[in-house]
Amino acid sequence: MEKRFIPVAAPTLGKEELNNVIKAVKSGWISSRGEYIGKFEKEFAKYLGVKYTTTVSSGTSGLHLALLAFKIKKGDEVIVPDLTYVATANAVAYVGATPVMVDVESDYWCIDPKAILKAITKRTKAIIPVHLYGNMAAMTEILKIAKKHRLYVIEDAAEAHGAEYKGKKAGSLGDIGVFSFFGNKIMTTGEGGMVVTNDKKIYKRASFLKNQAQIPENRYWHPEIGFNYRMTNLQGAIGCAQLNKLNTLINKKRKIFQWYKKYLADLKDIKINQERKNTKSVYWMASLVLGKNIRKKISRDALMKLLKKDGIETRPFFYPVSKMPMYKNNQRFSNPNTYTLSKRGLNLPSGVNLTEKDVKFICEKIRKIIRNG
Repeated sequence: MEKRFIPVAAPTLGKEELNNVIKAVKSGWISSRGEYIGKFEKEFAKYLGVKYTTTVSSGTSGLHLALLAFKIKKGDEVIVPDLTYVATANAVAYVGATPVMVDVESDYWCIDPKAILKAITKRTKAIIPVHLYGNMAAMTEILKIAKKHRLYVIEDAAEAHGAEYKGKKAGSLGDIGVFSFFGNKIMTTGEGGMVVTNDKKIYKRASFLKNQAQIPENRYWHPEIGFNYRMTNLQGAIGCAQLNKLNTLINKKRKIFQWYKKYLADLKDIKINQERKNTKSVYWMASLVLGKNIRKKISRDALMKLLKKDGIETRPFFYPVSKMPMYKNNQRFSNPNTYTLSKRGLNLPSGVNLTEKDVKFICEKIRKIIRNG
């Protein structure tokens, strides 16, 4: 009998995606031109309620373009959360600026506005709040800080497609929003991303730079160094189909989280994702943080290894960015919440194909392992 395997995440692709890709292939437009690119951009803008969107090759390239569009450069500083995927900080380094890693909130795991205030200097030019694991950052406070200190806000919404803050979609609240459509995201194009904004000038700048800085009306004339950050029509074809089912995917994500909440309710010494008031989390990852009493019995890593033996894939929380070799020398703050969460947190299987039976099985295994120590 084949051993059962439950992955952390998996894409949900169906007939609509396949039919769109076949149509794109038959059209001959398989690179960065074709009907699906413009269609995907237009429909994503409508979904978010923003004026402008431009597809890109990845979430990372989108962050890079956003920073370039604001002319952030060497000598500048950009405040980022210490608990995030390393791409958030790397994009800042790409433009020669310094990423300043600050702590996150202990309950919602997103960048702490109080930590932002402590990190602002004369060199600070922008803040990149990350909506971690589908939770929304404290955007009201962040936007107030940015306005007072004249800073740009670049939303890293790579993990928060469709999440909401006071009725507004993630990515639509700051000066620019950036999304990733990597294969494990709520909606995917395999690789790929999107830059979104209500500022026409910023939109044009990002669109110009992503296409090798080529002037649209003068083909093959490049007045400055640009980048090949374009999405392909094949990816756009998948994106259109995925966007059509995004609300269904989000509803399933939220249902999966409620199953976890129900079947882990008897474990008192754990924390799971918390939904900030007046927000809608999309629970990209259902996550678990082990408390002190449980850790006396078993470590986070030991729990993950034993779950793996039962065919249950998990993954640890991100390492603190400030712990990475290339950034540890410019660490300014101790960031205790980040370091604590990084050591104690794990992501549980969260793919939309999970059934309630699957989640119950996972939770039973977790309880059994913790009980046995």
